[in-house]
Amino acid sequence: MTEFTIASFNVKNLIEPDKEYYEFQQYTPEEHAWKEDWMANQLLTLDADIVGFQEIFEEEALRSVIDETNRRAEALNAATLPDKSKSYRRKVIFRKLAVEPYTDAALAFAPNAADEGVPGQRRPGLALLSRFGFEGAPEMIQDLPQPLDIPFQPLRGMEGDQEAGFYRLRRLSRPILKVRVPVGNRVITVFNCHLKSKLGEYLKPKGAEYAPEEDLTRYDPVGRALGSLRAAVRRMAEAWVLRGEIVKEINAGHPVMVMGDFNDGEHAVSSEIIAGETPFKNYAWMLRHDAKAANDRYSAEEHRQITGDIERVRLHSAEKLFVRKSLRDMVYTSAFGGVYESIDQLFLSRHFHPDNPDRIGDMTYFSVFNDHLTDGSHPEAPYNKLASDHGQIVAHMALR
Repeated sequence: MTEFTIASFNVKNLIEPDKEYYEFQQYTPEEHAWKEDWMANQLLTLDADIVGFQEIFEEEALRSVIDETNRRAEALNAATLPDKSKSYRRKVIFRKLAVEPYTDAALAFAPNAADEGVPGQRRPGLALLSRFGFEGAPEMIQDLPQPLDIPFQPLRGMEGDQEAGFYRLRRLSRPILKVRVPVGNRVITVFNCHLKSKLGEYLKPKGAEYAPEEDLTRYDPVGRALGSLRAAVRRMAEAWVLRGEIVKEINAGHPVMVMGDFNDGEHAVSSEIIAGETPFKNYAWMLRHDAKAANDRYSAEEHRQITGDIERVRLHSAEKLFVRKSLRDMVYTSAFGGVYESIDQLFLSRHFHPDNPDRIGDMTYFSVFNDHLTDGSHPEAPYNKLASDHGQIVAHMALR
């Protein structure tokens, strides 16, 4: 049996000091040192074999954090692990206290294709750290080889020459990082993503300094609602691109894990697109797609075939699998405006589902590191820009 851990870590704007990432936002050397210190401690506590990072502006800044984590791991081991002269050194507790540095780990960085290095207009990318290395070269998905046109059909009663329009996607707001990780005698395909946020997208008229909807002194509720609609459509389209890559991997026979900042909860449409649809309880109750009469329903054999086809490519929330074994749901990775929710997700293919008799592994535990989170809108809990505004999640896995 091979045991390993996999984690997702939105670090919140990691960049080197004195570099303006968003307009008027940068870290002083002292602030950067504090953030690096906090991240190194958090990474040390996670002690995960595979870590997906979001909001990484520069690879060098992340490597500095990893180097500091390694130094702390070595110092911790030196202080807590007995040397060979101690007869009790082989006791199990010392194996549990040991922390493995990332000295020999592989790091893949996916810069944002929209990041041109302009101060105040930077765009974050992703990274993935693996103690097991990678099989093959990591892949970055952001600029689509062909524009993705998502057509809409006219509503009933408006057939004919009526134009319903379409949504065109040429580039994802942030890259998707795809790696294959050799674990034990298996190779697992791991996706790391950061979907479009809920922040509204507003169009700036030609020659204007800003979009009209951004001027809150002339509050435009309808225009801002349209901005939210644009963001939601983009997020769902990005989820569909990711879904296509997931299904390719499963169809090729590869177990899949998908992690990252989905910017939506487990039951949001975008998350459901990534996971795949839930099969209907009994398709023998349902009218056939080509029904010619009221009793033209799918057969029992077709029900089994349809359910199997859906389940084979479906993903499952690691959080939900943990909660169903737990006495109480205390999981959240985000807090704002009094709303506590999980927008950082880890989804697993059927290869790891406890109800699958042919599974290759099991999730034995699931942790959320969220003690640093405060509700940023609460006057008594001011927003801390140096720590992350996300909780970190880590799943403990055991391959059979």
